[in-house]
Amino acid sequence: MNNDVLTFGVEEEFFVVDREGHLSPAGDAVVDAADEEQGELQQELTRSQAESATGICTTRDEAERQLRTMRTELAEGAATRGCRLLPSGSAPLAETVLPAITPNPRYQRMSEHFGATARTSHTCGCHVHIAVPDRETGIRVIDHVRPFLPALLTVTANSAICDGYDTGYASWRYQQWNRWPSAGAPPLFGSLDHYESIVDAWLRAGAILDRAMIYWDVRLSEKQPTVEFRLGDVAATVGEAVLYGVLIRGLVGTILASDERPSKLSNEVLRAQIWCASREGLSGRCPHFRTGDLAPARDVLDDVVAFTAGALAETGDLDFVRDGCARLAAEGGGADRQRTRFTKRSAAEDVVDLLAVRPS
Repeated sequence: MNNDVLTFGVEEEFFVVDREGHLSPAGDAVVDAADEEQGELQQELTRSQAESATGICTTRDEAERQLRTMRTELAEGAATRGCRLLPSGSAPLAETVLPAITPNPRYQRMSEHFGATARTSHTCGCHVHIAVPDRETGIRVIDHVRPFLPALLTVTANSAICDGYDTGYASWRYQQWNRWPSAGAPPLFGSLDHYESIVDAWLRAGAILDRAMIYWDVRLSEKQPTVEFRLGDVAATVGEAVLYGVLIRGLVGTILASDERPSKLSNEVLRAQIWCASREGLSGRCPHFRTGDLAPARDVLDDVVAFTAGALAETGDLDFVRDGCARLAAEGGGADRQRTRFTKRSAAEDVVDLLAVRPS
């Protein structure tokens, strides 16, 4: 493996649900009860959520080990409170009471300022950080990766069932999350100054309260020297989360090794393309990153893997990614499995049983 291999990290958000599958306010207690042996466990916006974050990883084995350990730790912490840990992009069951906001000054301020947006946009995502040498390089990565975002979203799409019904979307979470004024597809920036000018305008308009609320699908991290990919649902399984992470790393590595100019794809068209991917997911059609034409999502994903094959081979991940994509094509992604389980009895509780992480 090349000594200059890109390092990466993965963050996962989860719902904390009671035995029946309804959102529980025990998220903060679950985080406190979990043993933090690896990575970092954190509270989230609502008290019905918990978050994990790996340390800096060089190999997929490191990421997989940390993600698996943290899921188990949180699941065990949930079990001690009579709850379960649920990796789903949206809450499957209908709720009669909105989840409470975590008693954190920043979260309380967000709730007061954004009202129902903050109270009803409870979703769980998977965020992947890829190290870059500087922020200018990060802008270059964001500009080049934009046409690939629809295909990337299909990998972890895992929120077909929400509020007790089939939404008709593979990633309903993506639609929910885009209620935030700073969320969605990033524009073609061209420069760090352009990026910063938009952030400054958002702050002056009150559309964000601080720089941590820059919610583009891909953004510059404010805490680490990384580019952060934020568009994915929390993956149904650890293996799918790792697949998503190393595929993104391969894509960034390929971009950094290329001298091609970024696509001039307009933001309006890109938003529509990602909408299509969020609706149809892995079992449907997806706009191709080269042409924008619709093609079977599985075929588009195969072409993404082919595009990144050199970088994936350099990190020893090519066979892993190929096998993982073939498994998704054969078995369906998280959304497909949610929908298949739900269809049997039209019972969202069955989706909770399917996804809930088992304590060791």
